[in-house]
Amino acid sequence: MNGKYEAVIGIEVHVELKTASKIFCSCKTDFGAPPNTQVCPVCMGLPGTLPVLNRGAVEMAVRAGLALGCKIQRRTRLDRKNYFYPDLPKAYQISQYELPLCYDGKVRLADGTCVGITRIHIEEDAGKLIHSAEHGTLVDYNRCGVPLIEIVSRPDITSAEQAKAYLSELKTILLYTSVSDCRMDEGSLRCDVNLSVRKKGESGFGVRTELKNINSFAFVAKAIEYEFTRQVSLIESGEAVVAETRRFDEASGKTFSMRSKESAADYRFFPEPDIPPFEISDDLIERAQSLLPTLPAERRHRYVSELGLRQEDAHIIVSRPQMAEYFERAVRATKYPRIAANLLITDLLSLVGAEGFDCPISPAALAELASLSGELTVNSSTVKKLIKLLQAPEYADMSPREIVEKLCLYQIKDKACLTDALNEVIEKSPRLLSDYRSGKAAAKKAIIGGVMAKTSGLADPVLLNEIFEQVIGS
Repeated sequence: MNGKYEAVIGIEVHVELKTASKIFCSCKTDFGAPPNTQVCPVCMGLPGTLPVLNRGAVEMAVRAGLALGCKIQRRTRLDRKNYFYPDLPKAYQISQYELPLCYDGKVRLADGTCVGITRIHIEEDAGKLIHSAEHGTLVDYNRCGVPLIEIVSRPDITSAEQAKAYLSELKTILLYTSVSDCRMDEGSLRCDVNLSVRKKGESGFGVRTELKNINSFAFVAKAIEYEFTRQVSLIESGEAVVAETRRFDEASGKTFSMRSKESAADYRFFPEPDIPPFEISDDLIERAQSLLPTLPAERRHRYVSELGLRQEDAHIIVSRPQMAEYFERAVRATKYPRIAANLLITDLLSLVGAEGFDCPISPAALAELASLSGELTVNSSTVKKLIKLLQAPEYADMSPREIVEKLCLYQIKDKACLTDALNEVIEKSPRLLSDYRSGKAAAKKAIIGGVMAKTSGLADPVLLNEIFEQVIGS
């Protein structure tokens, strides 16, 4: 990025709430249903229909606001936001303008910086346009009326990497609250980026552009980097940056103009006449607070300070609520939490999908694997073998310790036995010894590997290395 300028970035995140029905009617919110099968006169905006606010959506929004450190607007209302797009059959969206449900929150990032949250408001989602070369543009209204929260950050973000860190932490917090599944591939979480540039040291704001509906954090970063460079180039060449809405093209990595940027006046906001103002009670806030679990930042701090985990390992484990719960069940049954964390990240994470944590190895089995390793009953290669065996049908009902006993997989710690095995390898491959003594480091690995093969991978690697140094010398 150009050293004379800095980016000023604010991000709007739209999050679909995980309610069973839509925000103003009883239609289902199941993703993937056949087009236009989850609609009714209310969400289609037909004349004579009246919306009824979904209490569950309000409670989820309050829960999200509390998790993000927001204040709650005790008396609030809904507003009409007027615009004319084909995916919005009423030609207006019921949203919030002057009195957002939640306001003045913050997200603390791993480096200690904070990104402020201006507001969180509830609104209804629009439908989905489907573009087809054969049929033109079709509209699926299933999504129309699905409850959303829009989380609007302050313009505190200054780089693509910081934007990714903010979005990652925000998503993690929301997952812990269980208000949304946050699946970007299904549109449950969508990002709009507002970006302007200014010379370093200035306090004013430049002309901003809005980058709409970016569906991955990696693309958010790429869009920011491209748009920053584009705006700086315009300024440096004496041209004006135009306030507009732009789209990010994933294939080219560039942004393209869509339309001029709307202002609040363009939307002609006014209080929603069909839904009266409403109050958020103490009971609702207390109930929402009671449903909050231990949040990511607190878990990470505890894993590092109490369990001795590395910061980076704690971040990985906490990134998924299901993985954190799995880990906590495991560490309650072992004295070796760091070994359990290492096995979880290096061996078990590859066994599950990108979402959730449906692991074929039970938490109890992970705890026992960590204990077997920590007690030096087995070595690291045997642990990997045990993880594979635990997934085999013939060992499905056995614990790791039972498998070790059945197959005699105990680590060999007999010094005499390992010394004999080392001497046999050297006798059969004398050239390896001469290569090692001539300074070839790879020869030592080959000799150690030969001993491991001779002992079926059961040799104690630490003891074997000590024996090597004693027998052959450094």
